[in-house]
Amino acid sequence: MEFTTNSLEEHWMPFTGNRDFKANPRIVVKAEGAYFIDHKGGTVLDASSGLFCVPLGHGRPEIAKAVHDQLLTNDYTPPFQLGHPGSFELASKVARITPDPINHVFFVNSGSESIDTALKIAMAYHRARGEGHRTRFVSRERTYHGVNIGGVSLAGMVKNRETFSGVMPGVVTMRHTWLEENVFTPGQPTRGVELAEDLTRICETYGGSTIAAVFVEPIAGSTGCLVPPVGYLERIREICDQHGILLVFDEVITGFGRLGHAFASQAFDVTPDIMTMAKALTNGAQPMGAVAVKDEIYETITDAAPENAIEFFHGYTYSGHPAACAAGNVTQDIFQRENLFERARELSGYFGEAVHSLKDLECMKDIRSYGLMAAIELKPQGAPGALGTNLQKSLFWDGLHIKFTGDNGIIAPQFIAEEKHIDEMIDKLRGSLSKI
Repeated sequence: MEFTTNSLEEHWMPFTGNRDFKANPRIVVKAEGAYFIDHKGGTVLDASSGLFCVPLGHGRPEIAKAVHDQLLTNDYTPPFQLGHPGSFELASKVARITPDPINHVFFVNSGSESIDTALKIAMAYHRARGEGHRTRFVSRERTYHGVNIGGVSLAGMVKNRETFSGVMPGVVTMRHTWLEENVFTPGQPTRGVELAEDLTRICETYGGSTIAAVFVEPIAGSTGCLVPPVGYLERIREICDQHGILLVFDEVITGFGRLGHAFASQAFDVTPDIMTMAKALTNGAQPMGAVAVKDEIYETITDAAPENAIEFFHGYTYSGHPAACAAGNVTQDIFQRENLFERARELSGYFGEAVHSLKDLECMKDIRSYGLMAAIELKPQGAPGALGTNLQKSLFWDGLHIKFTGDNGIIAPQFIAEEKHIDEMIDKLRGSLSKI
């Protein structure tokens, strides 16, 4: 194959129709505040906070300066048997906003890595307790837990796993929580708590004593904002406690204020044993993720090892990278200084009403929302997902970026957004959707 100087062929793009994209590329050359600038000079409102990871707005100079200064001071420290001040500072800041007793933080480089790390922590914990026979994991349909083998094994979205047959054995899925009778419900539906009993049935079928952990997105994000019914998460927590099963909340999307609280666990008042996080941890300025665990989990694993021995044989070359920690520390400072979790909570009412105002459109199948997170689900036209894919592309040229999964458009405004930005999102959506 011959390449031109400006060929796009060399880059194999992730989660992208490469042939389609390269025939008509959509390239961002600048990002500032609530907007992207495309390669043709157009202005595009970022209505999905990038990939849910830029709540502070693009181009924050405080973060850029911190990363720049850190690279000039200490660009890299090996994370195995060595440390640097930034990682300990960031761990403390994260632990201060997680629910007690979740106070120990393990740094990774992405949400996908956080899931695989959580799987290994669960295994190590049960082994340290003398229950190494707990090797089974439970997930849900329509869930996304990253793209590493562990996350793919847990995945409940067909396209994320059907090509990859060599996944972990011993994963069982519960049903998702979307019910047709709950369509167009703002906030938590009142029907559907009985779906939590899927976990009881799994425990009865396989034995609760064989299950290591249950992985749950408090709100299933990537599939299209599936909000848990009232009482659902509470019941999942009860069943886990009954059988000695660890409960893992995947807060990669919901973490750091998306629901108006630091984490979804506080928004729903349900405390897991393990939390995974990434995305907004650094405002998307540096790749980073983390796993936060209860004190008892950390202490059980560390105390089981001989003195001076490595307690947990896991980590990454770039775990707690100095530049990522610098970005994370400043990001957490901005969250607190500008009271952005509270601001997100205050804006969520206006946002929810605005999104649900699209209910009258003929193309609309459902609208779901909670906090600063919503999904518009369109009635399919042709092959499933074709309408959503084409709409995402056309919306970009109309000046609006929304992330689509199939026919579900996921709207997640930045916390710095104003009512005028919400209005712009809705106006552009109505204009495009009215043509369908």
